[in-house]
Amino acid sequence: MTELRNVSFQAVELDALAETEGRVAVFLPAEGTMSPGARRVNRLSKGAVARVVESDAWEKLAVGQMISLGYPAGMKASAVDLVKLPRRPQVSEARKAGAALAKAAGKTAVTVLCENTTRVEDLALGLVLRGYAFTQRKSDPSEMPAPATVMCKAPDEAATAFEVARAVAEGVTFTRDLVSEPANVLGTVEFADRLLALKDLGLEVEVLEEDKLAELGMGAMLGVGQGSAMPSKIVIMRWKGGEGDPLALVGKGVVFDTGGISLKPAGGMEDMTMDMGGAGVVAGVMKTLAMRKAKANVVGLVGLVENMPSSTAQRPGDIVTSMKGDTIEVINTDAEGRLVLCDVMWYAQEHEKPKAMIDLATLTGAVIIALGHENAGVLSNNDALANQFLRAADAEGEGAWRLPLGKAYDDQLKSLKADMKNVGGRPAGTITAAQFLQRFVKEDMPWIHLDIAGVAQTTGETALAPKGATGWGVMALDRLVRDQFEAE
Repeated sequence: MTELRNVSFQAVELDALAETEGRVAVFLPAEGTMSPGARRVNRLSKGAVARVVESDAWEKLAVGQMISLGYPAGMKASAVDLVKLPRRPQVSEARKAGAALAKAAGKTAVTVLCENTTRVEDLALGLVLRGYAFTQRKSDPSEMPAPATVMCKAPDEAATAFEVARAVAEGVTFTRDLVSEPANVLGTVEFADRLLALKDLGLEVEVLEEDKLAELGMGAMLGVGQGSAMPSKIVIMRWKGGEGDPLALVGKGVVFDTGGISLKPAGGMEDMTMDMGGAGVVAGVMKTLAMRKAKANVVGLVGLVENMPSSTAQRPGDIVTSMKGDTIEVINTDAEGRLVLCDVMWYAQEHEKPKAMIDLATLTGAVIIALGHENAGVLSNNDALANQFLRAADAEGEGAWRLPLGKAYDDQLKSLKADMKNVGGRPAGTITAAQFLQRFVKEDMPWIHLDIAGVAQTTGETALAPKGATGWGVMALDRLVRDQFEAE
């Protein structure tokens, strides 16, 4: 796993600034009022700080952005980063500032002069998350970033608060690593093995093999993987930190999606290594919950398959029988994620007896057309649960937007030969996919479907991540657990 930058917290030592190596970061409000630390750096740099905050460039900066002074006179630091940030920043502002510092620093050591700045743990979280880089498959992998030192008013309190943030960062990083791995490394067997290793954190982990899936009648999921030499699996991760029925998180784990016989175009198919993004998020959330010892019962279930074309592959026109007993006419073998999810969701309800269920999947290209790469699609049968999630996502700065469900969309799924088709055509593709899944949600089960096709991996950087896998959803779901499912 990618190692995170080590962050330590200590009392403010202004006398040490002149000899501090690496980069030194100083926070200043928009009006440029200098703290004692800023005044010390200004004096050491012969008035450079004052010249910056009086400039037009400083006035044009947004909160969380910075101006850097290279090799300042009177200091051993390679650079001084002057960050525009109020003394009491919002969570998003603090994280943005930390991310800006990480981007500028690269692998270099950073000393952050916070003094009386609040939300120090959020600043450190941004610093850690934006410093991520997936380099394990390079012949010369990057070294771990040098440590960051945060000088602040109450270092012990800050360190304690950061323990929770660090657990979140570990979960996000685990998800990013899983999504970034190529399919020849992260097949279904390796994926399951990495989840089994989470037992070391206190999770109960169980793997259901193909013979068990067949015994359970999971014809929908097994049909997707029948063209691959890789065995299909379900991995169940249980965190028992509280009382009562668990919250169930269900993830689509297609380790590579060629589209099957309904073959995808060659251009861009390499990105289908990320079609297990939903399973990756579930794994990251479960790791975070275990690391921070969440006082909640949560079960994560992921369906791991590979969708390949071969002489044994599922064909368009095949009819499969789900674990629920419903029959499905497979019109398009590239609409495979819903076939995986429907069986895993039914198993979750039958065997884990959850109080609520949330599934995550890189399910449709249509959600990218609708929402771009800024928001995941949220579809739900329960207004209260949906609103709780949307508030959690907003609090964590992870874009999410609710789309409708409705019986009228079901007409697009009607089949002459089976109980339903697996696709409903181009119109409202994200919604009809969710309508399909809703048929496998019991009537009294609060449920959310999250279509993360547009946010799991991006071609450009985001606020807290370089381009590539984002880990979207780990922070929002952890927040949802903390706010709604965790005992006091």
